[in-house]
Amino acid sequence: MSPPLPAFLLLVSIAFTSASVAPLRPGFYAETCPEAEFIVKDVMRRNMIREPRSAASVMRFQFHDCFVNGCDASMLLDDTPNMLGEKLSLSNIDSLRSYEVIDEIKEELERVCPGMVSCADIIIMASRDAVVLSGGPDWEVKLGREDSLTASQEDADNIMP
Repeated sequence: MSPPLPAFLLLVSIAFTSASVAPLRPGFYAETCPEAEFIVKDVMRRNMIREPRSAASVMRFQFHDCFVNGCDASMLLDDTPNMLGEKLSLSNIDSLRSYEVIDEIKEELERVCPGMVSCADIIIMASRDAVVLSGGPDWEVKLGREDSLTASQEDADNIMP
C-alpha cells in the first residue's frame, strides 16, 4: 500500500478532474496534438532550469485558477471594459508568477498544433509536470477542459483566502 498523498497533492489531484463540460479523459490530444504532453514537460523542464521556483509557482497558479469557478484558465484573461479579471484580485495581485511560463508553453503548442490545446489543460499538465520534475509522483491526467471566456475579480476576492 502506498503512503497517503500530502495535502497539496490531494488538492491538485482533485482539481485535475474538475471543471469541464465534456467528459475529461486521458490521451485527449493523442490524435489532434500527439506531442502536447511532451512539449509541456519540455518547456517546464527548461523553465525550472532557468528559475527553480517556477515549479512551485506553476502549482500555485493552478490552485488559484481551479479554486475560483473551476480549472478554466480564467486566470489568464485580461480586464476588458465589461469585465474585471482575476489577475488583480486581492489574492493574486503582485503575488502570482508563472504567467510567462504558461505563455511560453502555449506559444510552442501553437507552432506545432494551432488551436488544439486549451490553456486550461496546459495549466493542469504544467502543474503535474512541475511535481514530477521536482521528484514527486507521476500520474496520468484527464484532459479536455475548455477555456473560460469570462473571469471575475469579485469571485476571486470572495472565494480565495
